[in-house]
Amino acid sequence: MTRRPHAVLAIILVSYLMIVLDISIVITGLPEIRRDLGFSAAGLSWVQNAYLLAFGGLLLLGARAGDLLGRRRMFVVGLVLFTVASLLVGVAQSEAWLIAARALQGAGAAILTPSTLALLQTSFAPGPERTRAISYYAAVAGVGATLGLVLGGMFAGWLSWRVGFIVNVPIGIALTVAAPRVLPETERRTGRLDIPGALSSAVAMVALVFGFVHSAEAGWSDPLTIAALAVGVVLLAVFVAAERRAAQPVMPLRLFASRERTGAYAARLLFLGAMAPFWFFTTQFLQEVGGYSPVEAGIAFLPTTLVNFASAMAVPKLTRRYGNARVLAAGLALGVVGMAWLGRLSADTAYLTGVALPMVLIGIGQGGVLGPLTSAGLSGVDPADAGAASGVTNVAHQLGGSLGLGVLVAVFAAADSTAPDAATVLAHRIATALTGGAVLLTLALLVVLARLVRVPRARHGRLGLAASRLR
Repeated sequence: MTRRPHAVLAIILVSYLMIVLDISIVITGLPEIRRDLGFSAAGLSWVQNAYLLAFGGLLLLGARAGDLLGRRRMFVVGLVLFTVASLLVGVAQSEAWLIAARALQGAGAAILTPSTLALLQTSFAPGPERTRAISYYAAVAGVGATLGLVLGGMFAGWLSWRVGFIVNVPIGIALTVAAPRVLPETERRTGRLDIPGALSSAVAMVALVFGFVHSAEAGWSDPLTIAALAVGVVLLAVFVAAERRAAQPVMPLRLFASRERTGAYAARLLFLGAMAPFWFFTTQFLQEVGGYSPVEAGIAFLPTTLVNFASAMAVPKLTRRYGNARVLAAGLALGVVGMAWLGRLSADTAYLTGVALPMVLIGIGQGGVLGPLTSAGLSGVDPADAGAASGVTNVAHQLGGSLGLGVLVAVFAAADSTAPDAATVLAHRIATALTGGAVLLTLALLVVLARLVRVPRARHGRLGLAASRLR
C-alpha cells in the first residue's frame, strides 16, 4: 500500500472532481454557448451528448488499458488528454470545433476515470482505510454535481462560459506534474488489448446512448431511434460472445460471477437512472417555473449537497455497525421517499416544504448509497481485474444516467395537462418525470434487497473485507 496516502487521495479526488464538475458545469452555460456560437436548439444538445457518448463508449477500453499498461501511466494519459481538450473547448470558435473538443474530453475522461477508482483500491488497504477513501470519492461525486451547477451559473452570468473549461488547464497541468511523483504504478501485464471486444462494446454503448438521447428529440418510433437501439442490442450480444472467447477480455465475464457485484452494477444503473434526471428536471423547475436565476438555482440545491457530504462521511461508521448492504438499502429507501415527495411538485409549490425538505432526504440517500455501491461493485475482485471492475462500475454509472434521462424525458413529453398556463403544464410534466425517478429508485432498492442483503453478514462487516478474504 502507498506510503503517502493523503497525497494519493488528494490527486485522485481532485482529478475526479474535474470530471464530475465538467458534466454539470456546462448545463447552466448552455444558453450563452448557443448565443455565442450560433447553435440551434437541437444542435445545442450535442454539447453534452458528444461528451457522454465518448465517455460511455470508451470506458471499458480505458479500464482494460490501465490493467495492461499500468494505471498511473493511463491516469496521466487521460489527464493530459482531458486538459488539452478543456483548453480546446474554452477557445472554440465554431459549433463543430466545440462538439469535437467535447468528444475529446469524453475520451480523456473514459481513460482517466477507471484509473482513479482502480488506484484508490490498490493504494489503500481493505478495511477502515479503504472505506474512508471510497467515502470521500463518493462524496466528491455528489457534491461536484451541485458545485458544477453553481460555478457554471456564476461563470456564465458574471464572466464567460469559457472560464469553466479553461480553469481546468492549470489544475490539469499541476496534477500531471504531481501524479508521477506521488501515485504508485501498478505492474504492467503482458498481453494484448481485446480489440474486437473493445470495438463492439464502444459502438454498442454509443448506439444505445444515442438511441435513448435521440428518442427524447424524435420519439421512440423514429426510424433512427429504433435503428440505433437495435444496433446497440445486437452489438452487446456480439460483445458478450467475443468476451467468452477472448484470452484477455476487455470485460472479464468472471466479474459477474458474484451476486453481490452484479447486484451492485444493476442497482447503480437504476440509481443513476433516477439521479441524473433529478438534477436535470429540478433545475428546470427552479428556473422555468420558480423564476430562479442560474446562480440561485445552483444555490437552491444546497440542501442536497450539504447533507450528501455529511451522509457520505458517516458511511464508514455506519457500515461497521450495520453492514454495507443494510446502509445501502436504508439510503435507497430514503431516496425513494424524497423523490416521491418531490414528484408532487406544482406551480405553486413552496420551496421549503415542497423542494428543500425532499432534497434533504435525497441528499442523505445519495450520500449513503454511492460509497456502498462502489465498494460492493469492487468486492472480491482480483487485483489484476481492478481496472476492469472499476470500468464496469463507471459504465453502469454513466449509462444509467444517460439511459435514465432518455427514458424520463420521454415520460416528461408524454405527460399531458389541460392547464391553461405554461408554468402549470411544465410543473406537471416535471412532477411526472420525477415520479418516474422514484419508480427507478424503488427498483434499485428491490435489487439490493434481493442480491445484496441476503449475502451473509460476515461478508459486509467492513467495506472491502471480502476482497481481502477472497484474494
